[in-house]
Amino acid sequence: MQLLIALIVGLAVGLHNATWGMYKDAPHEGFSWATYFRSVIAGVIYGPLVARFFDLDMTLLGNMLILFGATYSLERITMEVYKTFIRVEDQSKYFIPMQLSVFGKPVKSYGARLFFGFLYVAILLLISIGMYYLNEAHQSGKINWNPWLLLLPCSVFGWVSAFGGAWKDAPIEGFETFKFFRSPGVAYFYAFIASLYTTNLLIITMCSIGFTIASIETYKTFFFLDRPRGKFQEMPITHPEMLTKRKRFVPLYVGIWIFVLTCAIVGFSGVTERLISF
Repeated sequence: MQLLIALIVGLAVGLHNATWGMYKDAPHEGFSWATYFRSVIAGVIYGPLVARFFDLDMTLLGNMLILFGATYSLERITMEVYKTFIRVEDQSKYFIPMQLSVFGKPVKSYGARLFFGFLYVAILLLISIGMYYLNEAHQSGKINWNPWLLLLPCSVFGWVSAFGGAWKDAPIEGFETFKFFRSPGVAYFYAFIASLYTTNLLIITMCSIGFTIASIETYKTFFFLDRPRGKFQEMPITHPEMLTKRKRFVPLYVGIWIFVLTCAIVGFSGVTERLISF
């Protein structure tokens, strides 16, 4: 039962990511089941692994919520590393290059991209290891920071996302102050939300960026339907039929959000005791 629930949560993560990605890209790129299920496969793999690593009791709705956010972060990191550093693709179809670029121009050397991809992953791992040991110190009582201060490092991946987005987008779109600070601010908010369900700082950190991406992408995808996503600005719609066909996936997407909110609301118990211990 534990494995089955973790698989279902991972499946929900993959379908959620695949759906908003398809909804924004399909009118410009067309629809491919192989591309759609790429995120689904990643979610199904990461779900049980994360649940096992953190020893989560998957019969608790609060833990399902935490697993969703943490798995979401790993799926996104995996896909972004693949698209930025590994995948070889014609970048002329994009307004903003999706591969590693410098001042808006794609890096042509595949070896250089792999090197910087390795460096990027190493930095993420070092941050994660740092959060692991910070959590160990916190749980053992070696550090006793104010909870609001303690949540600041838990939003670190929001800053990574902000700097990464600025590096990619600013040379072409210009620097936007609100856009830059949006991810760190939202990540801090979700770090607080996650802290209501667990005291583990590492999984709080993972949830903070996972839910940040899920929320911001939902906002950009479904609240600005007439505005093409940044990478397709000024690019023609080559598959207009997808403007209609993509709507078939909306009930699935809404259903996943209902599942997540249900886990958050029904699993919202023992919060006072948890805040005191945190």
